[in-house]
Amino acid sequence: MFPIRDHNPSGRTPYVTYLLMAVNIGVFLSYVSLMNDPRAINLFFYNWALLPERVTMGGGYTGVFTSMFLHGGWMHLAGNMLFLYIFGDNIEDEMGHMGYLGFYLACGILSAAAHVISGPMSGVPTVGASGAIAGVMGGYLLLYPKAKVDVLIIFIVFFRILPIPAWIMLGLWLGMQFIGGVGADPTSGGVAYWAHAGGFIVGIVLAIPIWLRLGGPRFWSRTQGHPPHPDATYPTRRSHIPKVKRK
Repeated sequence: MFPIRDHNPSGRTPYVTYLLMAVNIGVFLSYVSLMNDPRAINLFFYNWALLPERVTMGGGYTGVFTSMFLHGGWMHLAGNMLFLYIFGDNIEDEMGHMGYLGFYLACGILSAAAHVISGPMSGVPTVGASGAIAGVMGGYLLLYPKAKVDVLIIFIVFFRILPIPAWIMLGLWLGMQFIGGVGADPTSGGVAYWAHAGGFIVGIVLAIPIWLRLGGPRFWSRTQGHPPHPDATYPTRRSHIPKVKRK
């Protein structure tokens, strides 16, 4: 189950969201050739990724920032850019371009701090924009809890797109991070669950001033948790597969 789009149009062109996507993609393309050389990619990540052990010992601070622009593979990059594309434009619309950029970077840095706290002696390099994007998702949940998000559900041979409220999709995602984080060993690698959860919570907290500016509880009462504008609509296509009637 993963989102493919929302029904929440933005009122301005999300230049910063597009710029962040371009930077993430460009940085990945600049070192993807190293993926075929384990020694070279390990050295690259040692220099630029987040290593909690180094930070705990008083070094490697640049990785707190640079790690949010690195990715471990094509699918890692594609998944993060999809989430950023879906949820980033509306947060940028509300915060403005520069405010949104500061919000994104703050979420990324503080999510990295959450990861270091969860496993301070981990020597596993951590990369990815997931923490920053989790912050964007947290802000989205606070502002538009009932915005419709189209989710593609894949179950063996069953494929279906269902529109569900954002609070269900994002709440399930956050719950999965907590469940995964409780059972994970941060020193053994894998998914940085606590970076995701930390970034999400930071995003909610940092979005509170925007929520209050919009009216706080009165904003929710006025919009019933939906975006304060008409939903986006998408054209539907009829299937060309003929229906066979039962006899």
